[in-house]
Amino acid sequence: MRLPLPRPRSLAGQLFAMQVVLVAVVVAGCAVFAYVTDRAQAEENARRQATATAAAVADSPSVVAAARSADPTAVLQPYAEALRRHAGVAFVVIMAPDGTRWTHPEPEQIGRTYLGHIEEAVAGRTHSETHLGVLGPSVRTVAPVFDGGGRVVALVSAGITIEEISEQVREQVAALLGMAGAALALGGAGTYVINARLRRHTHGMNATELSRMHDYHEAALHAVREGLVMLDGRRRIALINDGARELLGLDEGVVGRPAAELGLPATLTGALLSSEPRVDETHLTADRVLVVNTRPVVGGERRGTVATLRDRTELQALSGELDSERGFTEALRSQAHEAANRLHTVVSLIELGRVAEAVEFATAELELAQALTDRVVDAVGEPVLAALLLGKAAQANERGVELVLTEDSRIDDGLVPSALPSRDLVTILGNLIDNAVEAAGGTPHARVTVTVAARTGDGELLLRVADNGPGVRPADRDAVLGRGWSTRGPGRGLGLALVGQAVSRATGTLDVTDAEEGGAAFTVRLPLPAPMPADVPTPTAVQVPAAVPVPADVPVPADVPASADVPVPAALPMPPAVPVPRGTPGTPPAGSSEVVS
Repeated sequence: MRLPLPRPRSLAGQLFAMQVVLVAVVVAGCAVFAYVTDRAQAEENARRQATATAAAVADSPSVVAAARSADPTAVLQPYAEALRRHAGVAFVVIMAPDGTRWTHPEPEQIGRTYLGHIEEAVAGRTHSETHLGVLGPSVRTVAPVFDGGGRVVALVSAGITIEEISEQVREQVAALLGMAGAALALGGAGTYVINARLRRHTHGMNATELSRMHDYHEAALHAVREGLVMLDGRRRIALINDGARELLGLDEGVVGRPAAELGLPATLTGALLSSEPRVDETHLTADRVLVVNTRPVVGGERRGTVATLRDRTELQALSGELDSERGFTEALRSQAHEAANRLHTVVSLIELGRVAEAVEFATAELELAQALTDRVVDAVGEPVLAALLLGKAAQANERGVELVLTEDSRIDDGLVPSALPSRDLVTILGNLIDNAVEAAGGTPHARVTVTVAARTGDGELLLRVADNGPGVRPADRDAVLGRGWSTRGPGRGLGLALVGQAVSRATGTLDVTDAEEGGAAFTVRLPLPAPMPADVPTPTAVQVPAAVPVPADVPVPADVPASADVPVPAALPMPPAVPVPRGTPGTPPAGSSEVVS
């Protein structure tokens, strides 16, 4: 049976052991150094003390006088012992120049030869050495005693035993070891506290686990396509991945900068700096729709914020298109319902034998429907905008709102540049019309007026939507394009923000003013490229024959002679403006300002 391998020690544990060993080695080294230094210093102090004592004895006149006497020991022994005790040395030995002792701490050694080197002293020089004597190894100094004539008449040796020096060093070493132990204990306690904090921060993981986690962290950070932003406790960018930099339009040098200085929209900056968590909030940048989630990092104190960003631009655009398709579907359903009602009316008139009234009713309905379509198609050559207007007209009619296309509306096909995506046009005009219909709904004679005109002379595409609803207060006009602004309650207010974003992308302008009908008017001006001049020759006039002969094989109505020619007028007269009743699909004739409903 294989025993499981023990788990490696945590990083904090390894550092703790390493620091304890390091502190112990440092303290031991300091102790050894202090011991050696103290020992050398103690020996030097002993040598100086012995030298001073020997020099003092050698300079004493009584010693010279005693050296000339018949019994020097009788005079010098009491003197030497008193001086030894007073000076704190181990011995004071006075001897003859040949080394015979006159004094000694042990009286039985008197008269014997001194153990040590006296050649230097006999020659008249003071000499210090460490030598083994009767009392043991000692540090000693030998000094000559001169008479009045400068002759050496005696020698003086004073010294301190190594045992006494070692005793002094042992006392100092005991104090040193106590201080070293205290330093080691204090260092170990400090190291333990620091490593306990480190263990708490590293969650007990060892170096290998931390390294592996860092590698996984880096791989995951750059692999996810969603944006990830981490702020520290001072609201500075601590970490940001590639996805977040792309979504927010930031460079690589953003780490360390305060989030409030990144130039992001105010609402997005507020969400990042908020101390409360945010869940699936929609925010707009210059060209993106972002879903933001934030969560503060808390561990006993606020440590920062983690924010995730998801790009919802494409999804929002597809959602808008889906809403438009649903609107078109509802419009078709409504028109099918109305068509069924008209068909039942025609069938009932025929069953009642009133064929002429049935034909007149059906013909009028067809003419009105065709006139509505012809009006929009003739005024708006851009197919996307034409389809959008027809669909919105049906939706507005379904909600009891008249949608009017003004007489000066005109966009020929091909005038809208390819740099201006059709999706942005649908976003701008569709949201403005939706808001206007919603604002005008419920008011008497609800009416929305739409102007779409490509003014090549002014180099602009004009889109204006006005309603006769309650309007927008002047105090709210600066905030009306912000995310979340709505008079319809929470969860709304994204449409106008998307309009502002699309207009900003197209480098256009958006103005909010009072409409003539009393409501609000939103005017969008988008730049158009200047038309390129071309040298096109003026075509010659084409002569139109006064009458076109009808071939003989073409059937001619009974009330027209077969040989008659059919005259073709120079211009077809426009039908008079016909008001469109509620629920009738179609468009007024071109050139009129009748209701598109």
